[in-house]
Amino acid sequence: MSDKTYVPPKVWKWDSANGGQFANINRPIAGPTHDKALPVGKHPMQLYSLGTPNGVKVTIMLEELLALGQNGAEYDAHLIRITEGDQFSSGFVDINPNSKIPALVDHSSTPPIRVFESGSILLYLAEKFGAFLPHTPAQRTETLNWLFWQMGAAPFLGGGFGHFYAYAPEKYEYPINRYAMEVKRQLDVLDRQLAQHPYIAGKEYTIADMAIWPWYGALVKNQAYDAAEFLETHSYINVNRWVNEIGERPAVIRGRMVNRTWGEPSEQLHERHDASDFELRTEAKLSGQKDT
Repeated sequence: MSDKTYVPPKVWKWDSANGGQFANINRPIAGPTHDKALPVGKHPMQLYSLGTPNGVKVTIMLEELLALGQNGAEYDAHLIRITEGDQFSSGFVDINPNSKIPALVDHSSTPPIRVFESGSILLYLAEKFGAFLPHTPAQRTETLNWLFWQMGAAPFLGGGFGHFYAYAPEKYEYPINRYAMEVKRQLDVLDRQLAQHPYIAGKEYTIADMAIWPWYGALVKNQAYDAAEFLETHSYINVNRWVNEIGERPAVIRGRMVNRTWGEPSEQLHERHDASDFELRTEAKLSGQKDT
């Protein structure tokens, strides 16, 4: 623990120098910083995103819908580089006033419908296509229980534990301990639920699984914050079983690649505009084309 005691001032002032790794994209005001229109592709669904857990939720959903033969779910996935401030463009802010990825525009409707917040996008697509959301009141409600659980739980995992454990400019024992305790409690919640059910909301694979898997799957697989050993994620046997099973789904494998700009080049598809892009336009393929 630091030997310094912080005394809050009477009036808070933003100091970007103390913002940590992502200080350049954080600010205490909303609205655009520059004028720039967003590109629009040829498909009904236009997604503006990045391959973070919240972005992966939506690309998994779209790929799962396409796997069911729902051609109306064809989409263009445009890359939003948040470290470069793309989310603060006038075009993006028009779609999402909160300037967070992902954001979706459904051009199959007149006028087009904007959808922001990843949970809202999952629910919108599930209702539009009648898939991955049970119809009976009890099962539908259980699915939404877990969808909203994830939306409320993730800030403790990402903005809480992840920030103080991996990204904060200094390590402090108190916040790391506080959020590690909460994340382990969340993992135990999931582990107990998955001990009784094959999927998060019961017997069916739903948008609840799609919402929760990108966050907690990455944590369990040590692909987030390099914290699997610290949190002993291997001890959550039922979570690990579920993470592995979901991760083997072809649509999940594809969805995880979209708008991804880090990791193995073969797993990066910066933008997706056609189903063939998974074979032809990964970073590994593009690099190979450039080398010849």
